[in-house]
Formats: sequence, structure tokens, C-alpha cells
Amino acid sequence: MIALDTNVLVRFLVDDDPAQCRRARALVKRATNRGGVFISDIVLCETVWVLSRAYRLPRKDICGVLRQLLMAREVALPSPDAAARAFDAYEQRKGDFADYLIREHAEAAGCRTVATFDKTLLEEHGFTPP
Repeated sequence: MIALDTNVLVRFLVDDDPAQCRRARALVKRATNRGGVFISDIVLCETVWVLSRAYRLPRKDICGVLRQLLMAREVALPSPDAAARAFDAYEQRKGDFADYLIREHAEAAGCRTVATFDKTLLEEHGFTPP
């Protein structure tokens, strides 16, 4: 199994640099024949940020592409259920994907809430002011 960095995952998903895209796709293909690829939560967060900020993709498109990728049996995540719930919240609400993933991990760790100054998140379940 090979872990992917954000820049490799983005090149795999976005065909904006043909040479790097070919290399990223070849690496993923080789990795799927050798146990698959690992995508960390940090890489997921960074990828969502890059796709939304640098490429200005809509949330629905980002979630659709990454959900398809994450459903592949060759892709391993540290917590696939948490990622899926975070994608659902990100697609339907106003907060950042990373915030929803933080909430998922906090709940799994037994935390009652996530303290935040983010006013948008304070309107949602699982977030409270400090």
C-alpha cells in the first residue's frame, strides 16, 4: 500500500498538468495492484480545500468525485464512515469539510462538543462557543 500526498491526489483528479497527471495515474494504477492506496484525513482536508479554493469547484462536485474515489475497494482511509458523514455535512451545510471531520472524530472520541469561534458552525449540532 502507498500513501498519497495531496498534490498527487489532486493531480490524479484534475487534469491540469498532463505530465504530472499521467505520473499520478500510473502510480495509483501500480498501487492498486499492490494493496491499494491510503488517503489520510489530512490529505482529504487539503484536497477539498484545493478543489474548492484553487479550482473553485462547487461542493456538490467535490463531494461527488471524492465519494466515488473513496468507495473504491483499493482506497483505504483511517475512518471511512467519519469521512462519509463529514462529506454529507459539507455538501449540505456552510462549514468547511475539515470542521465536520473534526466533529466526527471528536464524537468518536467521546467528546460532547467541539469548541469553536466559527459563528457559522455554532448554529449546528456538535459545536459550541468556548
